Amino acid sequence: MIRFDHVSKTLGSRVVLDGVSFEIARGEAFVIVGPSGVGKSVTLKHMVRLLTPDRGRIFVGDSCVSSAEGAELEAIRDRFGYLFQDGALLEWMNLIENVSLPLREKTSMTETAIHARAMEVLAKVGLERDAMKFPSEISGGMRKRAGLARAIVRNPEIVLYDEPTSGLDPVTARTIDSLIAELRRDMGVTSVIVTHDLHSALSIGSRIAMLSGGRVVELSEPAAFLKSAREEVQAFLWSQFITRRGAWEQEKT
Repeated sequence: MIRFDHVSKTLGSRVVLDGVSFEIARGEAFVIVGPSGVGKSVTLKHMVRLLTPDRGRIFVGDSCVSSAEGAELEAIRDRFGYLFQDGALLEWMNLIENVSLPLREKTSMTETAIHARAMEVLAKVGLERDAMKFPSEISGGMRKRAGLARAIVRNPEIVLYDEPTSGLDPVTARTIDSLIAELRRDMGVTSVIVTHDLHSALSIGSRIAMLSGGRVVELSEPAAFLKSAREEVQAFLWSQFITRRGAWEQEKT
């Protein structure tokens, strides 16, 4: 579904990605983890060509997104939904207007059909009673859910999540995790999640890739990730109070 082929990217004087290669299968929940500043969001942005690699290629299906232009690039991007870190809601629009926007811009649906579809996805994320509220009137967790509704309103094949639980309390964060898992199960989407939240990664990921020093230093299923001998992985696990002797191993193995 998505393939990185020896992708490198330098921003300023810093090498952010250094020959990164991996493949994401259709329908999986692929989680990219690592400390701040290691290139997680940069990797995500390359998938929809918000950034272009200095070297290497990125494929979405049979299409090379890293060299696509014009209508071809637009067609590739139409396969994606994108949940930005802050939700990226337009403050002067209420929630149903925010969610309806991609349908108005990208489809020929009638206003009646647009309204019905927007309400349908707002209900899916538990916001049907808040449709007329503005972003300034709702909590951070509700903003994330509204952003997610907008990301899925056009039934994308792939949904990209940039730090979906960042800034949320633990209970709300787990609610977002449950929504991501539910959407993957119900809609069959391929999910790519960037996060520093290992509790989230271990809960919803089918595979976890860890970035460090511009490279993928670990790529494995959650149970194997916990048992990795890589020093970087174990330091990251310990930093979030997750160890091979803890509850995660009991639950996941």
